[in-house]
Amino acid sequence: MKEFKNDRLFSEQEQALLEEILTSRRDVRGNRFLPKPLEKETIDRIIRAGLSAPSVGFSQPWEFVVIQDVHVKTAIKASFEEENQKGAAEFKDQKQQAYQQLKLEGIEEAPLNIAVFYTPKNEPVLGQTSMPDMGRFSVVCAIQNMWLMARSLNVGLGWVSILDPNKVKKVLKAPENHELIGYLCLGYTDLFYSKPELEIKKWDTKKELEEVVIYNQYS
Repeated sequence: MKEFKNDRLFSEQEQALLEEILTSRRDVRGNRFLPKPLEKETIDRIIRAGLSAPSVGFSQPWEFVVIQDVHVKTAIKASFEEENQKGAAEFKDQKQQAYQQLKLEGIEEAPLNIAVFYTPKNEPVLGQTSMPDMGRFSVVCAIQNMWLMARSLNVGLGWVSILDPNKVKKVLKAPENHELIGYLCLGYTDLFYSKPELEIKKWDTKKELEEVVIYNQYS
């Protein structure tokens, strides 16, 4: 069983570096991307990081559509524009004005887009029988891994959620049972903000540890 044993322990310096990468992760928007293309090895390293994510029942329920074609990006951008107008209408007064001033995607500006799909199995999955969304959560874990690897490679990544998933599926000719979980824009950037952009622009305030940790049970 020796070949299955991993005795690797990490130093305090390595632990601090991981923490720095975690706290330096940012959602990068279109006005920050540079036109320089990503190298294939860099793209592969980011996707391989996704493949290292935990998945319920070792189901690995993910597929990645790598998009560089300008016409495909334009079609996806059209869905964003439509959904973004609907999104703006959900907010009122100053919040709506602030919303309209935000740059919320980089679909056309980013050299690379990646659509990440959940691919459910047609059979029971270990660990997913009581909580069926665990497969989707596994895909989210893969995206987070990709985000952190991208940041460590000094690559910007932005997650676009203001999209109609069915229209994106149609543009990408995705199989019927595939479910879009994330649409990612990637590329080198001229700036990583010191704080999340929405925090800087006072869209909301950052929660502190004591605000979100409950011990034992809710009172």
